[in-house]
Amino acid sequence: MEVAVAVPFRQRGTDRLGEGEFVVALSLDREWFSPDQAKRLVDVAIGRGLLANEDGDLVATFDTDSVDVPSGYTPDTEILREQSTFEQLLDAMVDAGMAKQEAVAAANETQRTLGITLEAAAVLVATREGIDVSAAANAVRAELTDQAE
Repeated sequence: MEVAVAVPFRQRGTDRLGEGEFVVALSLDREWFSPDQAKRLVDVAIGRGLLANEDGDLVATFDTDSVDVPSGYTPDTEILREQSTFEQLLDAMVDAGMAKQEAVAAANETQRTLGITLEAAAVLVATREGIDVSAAANAVRAELTDQAE
């Protein structure tokens, strides 16, 4: 996953890219993914802590220049199967007995009302329902802290 994330930054010679630039680099320039798959990679990479969203730009949280990119490298689409933080939270709520539609609606309403990220809203909804989502909450907290700095 690190290699696929690092390549667009190295290709552009920067440590900061707009999401659109990142998606274009992976989908049109490299032809590794469709635009939707490239957007999914962004979500998964943010969930794994490889990317941070700062002021609307994507910033790698690791040294992209230190990543070895093998000659002829093409990423496997299996890396897109990993769940985003929101999907992990949603699964936890459904596993605890909440209807999926109810959980999504509650997270959306909480996000809208409080003006917070969808992931943070999902943590609040799950916690309010007495569902232990501490691991996902830590990931959301780390992402929010990165955005605040």
